[in-house]
Amino acid sequence: MFTGIDEVDWVSLRHAYGSAEDVPGLLRGLASPDAAEREVALDAMYASVHHQGNVYDSTLACVPFLFALASRTEVQDRGAVVELLVSIGAESAGPRAQAAVRARAAAFVPLADDPCPGVRRAAAGALVRFLGEPARVLALLRRRITVERDEQVLLALTAALGLFVRCRPAHAAGAVELLAARSGPPYGPTVRLAALGQLGLGAPERLSADLVPTAVRLLRERSERRAAGPDRADTDTLVGRIRRLRPSDEEGSYLLRTLHRALDDRVADRIALLVGQLSSPDPMDRCNAVRMSAGLFRGWRADFSAPVELIGTQLGGEQDQLRDAAASVLTELFGLAVPAADELHRLVTVRPDLWVHTWERGRPSLGGPLKALARSGDPRAVPALSRLLARPVVPGGLGFEIVHLGPAAAPLAPALRRRLGQVDLDSPRAAELAAPLLAALTALKDPAAVPEVLRLLRGAPDGLGAREALVGQAVRALDALGTAARAAAPVLRGLLDTRHAAVAAGALWSAEGDADAVLPVLLRELTHGRSRSARAAAEQLGRLGPAARDALPALRRLAGTGRGWERTAAAEAWWRIGGDPEPVLPVFRTAWSENPYARGAIAGCLAAMGPAGAPLRDLVTAELATARRHTARPGGFGSHDIAQDEQLLSHCRQALASR
Repeated sequence: MFTGIDEVDWVSLRHAYGSAEDVPGLLRGLASPDAAEREVALDAMYASVHHQGNVYDSTLACVPFLFALASRTEVQDRGAVVELLVSIGAESAGPRAQAAVRARAAAFVPLADDPCPGVRRAAAGALVRFLGEPARVLALLRRRITVERDEQVLLALTAALGLFVRCRPAHAAGAVELLAARSGPPYGPTVRLAALGQLGLGAPERLSADLVPTAVRLLRERSERRAAGPDRADTDTLVGRIRRLRPSDEEGSYLLRTLHRALDDRVADRIALLVGQLSSPDPMDRCNAVRMSAGLFRGWRADFSAPVELIGTQLGGEQDQLRDAAASVLTELFGLAVPAADELHRLVTVRPDLWVHTWERGRPSLGGPLKALARSGDPRAVPALSRLLARPVVPGGLGFEIVHLGPAAAPLAPALRRRLGQVDLDSPRAAELAAPLLAALTALKDPAAVPEVLRLLRGAPDGLGAREALVGQAVRALDALGTAARAAAPVLRGLLDTRHAAVAAGALWSAEGDADAVLPVLLRELTHGRSRSARAAAEQLGRLGPAARDALPALRRLAGTGRGWERTAAAEAWWRIGGDPEPVLPVFRTAWSENPYARGAIAGCLAAMGPAGAPLRDLVTAELATARRHTARPGGFGSHDIAQDEQLLSHCRQALASR
């Protein structure tokens, strides 16, 4: 099994953390009779030799020994070894890694009939990925799937057939027939659901029109038949911790995820599927549906009121995991969470222990139910937030959530001012503590906050960097207060020669309305400042309106030659100052396609332009007709992406209404 392992110059080979001299010990650890030792070795293989999917020279050197381990029946957990080989040979790992695994792909053939179900399960997909003989692969899968009795292996074989259909379209007919046959009786609900999902991914034309009601019925049947799986002892390893974090019904989660991938842009069907599962009597089914809903909400636009309301009903159950999953999804929805607001309020009322989430390390944060209620704009969040502001330690980011309550949060202003006055300006955390409070007071436009904001500007020490971090936030707060911040004018003038010049000039304009005092500063930042300063200067110049006509030539140059955000800001300022749409609309059209994240600002400007923006009506109309969110992108989403997209849609509707 380890013949030749000591002949490899492991010291000269590398992995993620340097020399690979420890790799022989890890390989031997994979063969240990002790479960914890095997998992520790597997941890280390993924953490160093195959770190985050990367492949090193030591990874390639391991491949022959991993195949040897996989072939020895006395080695336990060989399925995990085969999974590691599949990961090493994945396309994303690079051609050398693929070639190293493909060169020994014939070794996967006997593993497809291995006595260990875990090995058979992992080998199914490996055959499709690495064995370069499509006819032979299909024959192996067909033979194996007809005799297999282990349901987990059947799922893997079904997934392998689906992968074969997608990767080998010229040879796919036989695999499609196998999937179609297993999508109906007499097969059990789990196999049928898996086959339906794979058909949807590879041969959607073979799906029946009643796919969704069929899938919901099969999910219910599966739940009724499901029995608890065998217990496996937890180990204090990375693999053990990951296992504990997985859904308790990982198989059901996989089946539902595959169905949603198959339905893709059939959003109405996906909503119906969620509604069906969220109405299930089985809490595991409902939990899987809640988790799956997040991707649908983030990626697509539709009327989600029915599933959101049902997600709200999950907050009142006894299952902590289900409640927490529901609250987590609702925090991302902002205004779309309104159908669940009554349930959120009920939970916030009866469970004040959930108002704050305490982390093992770091500052406590606002709990999910209260955060979701505040983000939905529901004023019923105010009493709980008021009580939190009175506590000795305020949850981190609390003020940022108060922003979403709008004027309803006005009763919180005195407490916010008091907390801002308690920020220790000598602390390196001063900016971190002040930022959310400033955000809330800015949104409330509380004139009584001026003294505390000025304290921040005057009192933050230069040496700790706190002043630089605080100034921009504090100046924006003063800007929002308008003439109520006139007392801050001397301090703002003192900032006109700093890197905060553009925002300070804007705040000075709001306080005094003196264009002569701020126009030279903004022109300087527009033409000689850094990219961010130029953009900020353009935004402030637009606020001056006709009083900034002297800036039109510079704005026109920036609109034609600047970077993406600079061009958009300059064009908008040009319109607000000069009122001429001719040089503005082409810039907007280009930016709309080049930078989707600029669309919200552009649509807002088009709404203000009224009939003058009519030549871009096609962009707005097309956006409203698009089912995909403009923030949808691979690799994850920020917590505010749904809110940004909904704001864009609101601006688009306003733009059409203003024609």
